[in-house]
Amino acid sequence: MSEIERIEGRIRPEKSAADDPGPKPEREEDAGFLWEFWYPAARSSVIQGRRLAAAMLLEVPLVLGRTDEGKAFAMRDSCPHRGIPLSYGRFDGKNLECSYHGWKFAGCSGQCVEIPSLTSQDKLKVERIFAGHYPCEEHDGYIWVYMNSRGRVAAGDSTATRLPETIPPVPRLATFGAKYKSTHLECDLPSHVDQGIIGLMDPAHGPFVHQSWFWRSQKSIHEKAKQFEPIPYGFRMSPHSPSTNSAPYQLLKRMTGAPVTTTIDFVLPNMRTEEIRSGKLWFSSLTTVTPVRRDLCRIDFLAGWNVPLPITIFRLFAKTFLRQDQETMIQQAEGLRHHTRLMLIDDADRPAKWYFALKANLLEARRTGGAMVHPMEGSVTLHWRS
Repeated sequence: MSEIERIEGRIRPEKSAADDPGPKPEREEDAGFLWEFWYPAARSSVIQGRRLAAAMLLEVPLVLGRTDEGKAFAMRDSCPHRGIPLSYGRFDGKNLECSYHGWKFAGCSGQCVEIPSLTSQDKLKVERIFAGHYPCEEHDGYIWVYMNSRGRVAAGDSTATRLPETIPPVPRLATFGAKYKSTHLECDLPSHVDQGIIGLMDPAHGPFVHQSWFWRSQKSIHEKAKQFEPIPYGFRMSPHSPSTNSAPYQLLKRMTGAPVTTTIDFVLPNMRTEEIRSGKLWFSSLTTVTPVRRDLCRIDFLAGWNVPLPITIFRLFAKTFLRQDQETMIQQAEGLRHHTRLMLIDDADRPAKWYFALKANLLEARRTGGAMVHPMEGSVTLHWRS
């Protein structure tokens, strides 16, 4: 039993899925990943011109590229002929040629268009062969890939070329005006995506992990009460006034003379959004914990704002936060190597419990074909000190 399974086994979620949900797709059961969702594979800048880039999501190797018409694509980084990574191949702006035997595949469909070794006597239908292929969209400076477990994953199998009938829209950063500054940051965490996610939503670590002259200290700890409400596939910290012990929020209030409100959402599989408003000024962020391998995930952070704050200053502060989180997760990974028993408490760890329950209930709904049961019956107020 993995450490993640051990954690989930200690949680009795409200309205959770059955204890024995039956067989699951092998990859979901083994690695604890959620399929049929969009994930950011890489920054858009990695595929300039006809350059290919290798990436990995949910332990699936990918090759990314962009056609001469500007359409980004994502294929499984493995030729269906002999398995050599296609990222070693050549791309002409439309088709990707394998470096081993010259098989060519259309970038936007994965369909084989040429096998140079065939002769006039061969009856192999080239067009029926597909390299692994995944839906792909590019926006907000990311290459987003829809990781579909039933997508194009096999060669010569027509049933494997079927995409889902409906694909949800790609997540987008919320913006409140045409003119704004934005920036991207990322960092790797040596842990399973579950640990990265519950760390992302943890409300009590701030005064200990993020001690800074411009933010908080242990001396500023006080009791808080926040209201949470259920939303589809997640939960929301209802609009509220941010902490009085955070200097940036107080500065924003003095700049506008208007109240400051913040709203924070978590939505499966891995996304946290935050919106801060004060008069005409606003700040918005979209943070995802991207599963790379079962022992590695990546925080992808995108922020936009019209607050009069230079990008260089914001990046300096944001990098400090990410570095502090990264150092903490590295230290935690050291402890988890020894199979330490873990526990979650109320109320500070209730969001983590909701996450595990949401995940379990989604997988149960997919298994049975029924509706997903939300672990929250309605709004609830949580109390903690931070």
